[in-house]
Amino acid sequence: MPPVSPELISPRSARVAAARRLAKRNFRGKDRLFLAEGPQAVREAAGHRADGTPTLVELFTTPEAADRYADIIGAARTAGAQVHLASEEVIADISTTVTPQGLVGVCRFLDTPFEDILAARPRLVAVLAHVRDPGNAGTVLRCADAAGAEAVILTDASVDLYNPKAVRASVGSHFHLPVAVGVPVERAVAGLQEAGIRILAADGAGDRDLDEELDKGAMGGPTAWVFGNEAWGLPEETRALADAVVRVPIHGKAESLNLATAAAVCLYASARAQRASGGCRSVTES
Repeated sequence: MPPVSPELISPRSARVAAARRLAKRNFRGKDRLFLAEGPQAVREAAGHRADGTPTLVELFTTPEAADRYADIIGAARTAGAQVHLASEEVIADISTTVTPQGLVGVCRFLDTPFEDILAARPRLVAVLAHVRDPGNAGTVLRCADAAGAEAVILTDASVDLYNPKAVRASVGSHFHLPVAVGVPVERAVAGLQEAGIRILAADGAGDRDLDEELDKGAMGGPTAWVFGNEAWGLPEETRALADAVVRVPIHGKAESLNLATAAAVCLYASARAQRASGGCRSVTES
């Protein structure tokens, strides 16, 4: 089991330079590696494996963080990751946050082939179509995880799953459920429909009301929600692919809901309906 480096790693180290460049998408894609920052994300990464291979490759930690998060350091070492002691200067150099928390992990890509998601017969799926803001993407991923969704799909017109802001916004949910990336929206919808999954497009101008759909008992079956860009929503051609276009009702005076809030409402509505019909795993299951 690799020990923690006894000395601080140099800012000029090749390992530091390799980690630093993962802030850029082209290098992430070339190396198939990304950064996970902070104790929650690193803890989840240390415990994650894909096909038996540990996800966490390296961990950079300040001495103070190593003492404070000894359990995470131990989990990283158990996973076989190289653990480097680093100065605050090095952590700041690698980190993409304004106030780093002293832990930065280097992780292997963990996206799942779309065909594997279909083969697992998921009952609740979030599809991010044309979502460009990484914070929104990461937050929707977190909402999907919390609601008990069994997969997330990012279309080829959406933001990079491994953008540091998206990883931070998911607060560890990157490591909890299968995510397919780069899937054309037409292919995503067609594949899900062929698997017997109802496609609901979430749009403020939808002709179906979410409350009414719930009251009719129409939400208990396998469902994939399609969410669009927060600024301009879903284009007409994407809405046309769905089985129904559903709006979240606004009962007060708010002009609208932001993307992540609307996604949480829709996903939880489906999760509740599916649990009531006995068709979806409980969000309390381990």
